[in-house]
Amino acid sequence: MNLSIASMTGYARRDGRHGEDAWTWEVKSVNGRSLEVRCRLPPGCDHLELPVRTALAERLKRGNVSVTLTLARRATTQRLAVNEALLDQVIALMRGLEQRLDAAPPRLDGLLGIRGVLETVEDQPETASHEERDRAMLADLAAVLALLVAGRDDEGQRLLRVLVQRLDEIEGHVSAATATAATQPEAIRDRLLAQITNLLGGANPIAPERLAQEAALLASKADIREEIDRLNAHIGAARAMLAEGGAVGRRLDFLCQEFNREANTLCSKSGDIGLTRIGLDLKSAIERLREQIQNIE
Repeated sequence: MNLSIASMTGYARRDGRHGEDAWTWEVKSVNGRSLEVRCRLPPGCDHLELPVRTALAERLKRGNVSVTLTLARRATTQRLAVNEALLDQVIALMRGLEQRLDAAPPRLDGLLGIRGVLETVEDQPETASHEERDRAMLADLAAVLALLVAGRDDEGQRLLRVLVQRLDEIEGHVSAATATAATQPEAIRDRLLAQITNLLGGANPIAPERLAQEAALLASKADIREEIDRLNAHIGAARAMLAEGGAVGRRLDFLCQEFNREANTLCSKSGDIGLTRIGLDLKSAIERLREQIQNIE
């Protein structure tokens, strides 16, 4: 198999620094029906969400992905400033009440004591410095995504071996069902003859021609050759998808539904205890295959 499949489960982390700013990227990925991304970015970094989502969409096809950026900014200079707009509103409101209330003019300390009038603000670094830091953070994001993809690929290789084993197991059950089905017509004839003989008490046995006709009718209803052929075709299709590699999880999941449909029909047609047991083992093996397929991209 030249290509590989990828798991949807993975984790990666990377620390970075630019000047006095330090950050950490964390990316976690679990199973999902499609690609769903959740971003947790610190205040002031909301503008990075679009490039983060774009970078993820370029590298991943499926999975619930959580991206967290933790940023420790350099110390900034703080200063007090008056919220001029709020102060103007307060003054205008007091002037409107002067004619209705007999009150002393407001003192300066009283005005500055109103919540929101006096604020603490931080001197912002230059825009160019912000842009350089953002480029460095996005470069680290690309690196952490490469680590995540590599981890998902490694897990995918382990899953690939498991999936091949599950298909081998299913193929073994199908071969056993094929061998059992080959003896079905004769077994049906013998069972029908025994039932008729028991009902008639051994008297007036049914004519051989009539017995053959009834046995052929029952055998036709119990014929599982079509189901066997389709199961073998599904096994071949699954192996081809695994050899193809890439994001084949959705297609394999659909194929598992077809596997189950044929296995259910096989069990419903079975009139033999041995074939029924094989059918139940087959369904169990298909379910184990499906469980593993839920993990791949």
